[in-house]
Amino acid sequence: MVERTLRAFAIIATLFVVAGWGAFAWDQTRVASDESQAQIAGDLATSVPDPSPAQEHARERAHSWPREWIDDVNDLLLQPFAAAVDSIHSRWAKRSLASLMALVVYGFGGAYLARFARGRT
Repeated sequence: MVERTLRAFAIIATLFVVAGWGAFAWDQTRVASDESQAQIAGDLATSVPDPSPAQEHARERAHSWPREWIDDVNDLLLQPFAAAVDSIHSRWAKRSLASLMALVVYGFGGAYLARFARGRT
């Protein structure tokens, strides 16, 4: 039972991190030619792993509810890694490194714990 729960968490967390990064990449490439309009529309909030309440509110206005739901789950999953990438100035590097750390911890770490739990029970 523990193995299934850990494995399901690892898979679901990985899917959300990948979907969140994909949505970020889509936004960044879609609005690359019109940077200032994208920031006004709330796309700036998608570039940080832990948005402020004002950024979160702007993002909510700019995105559909399914996209915002994915972003909210992704924010929760990336929050522990936000401090580690805070000093990075590049949006791509900041979001990508936080996502990569989350994939290592949640994906690989969760799968490892699931295998470990299977061997111990």
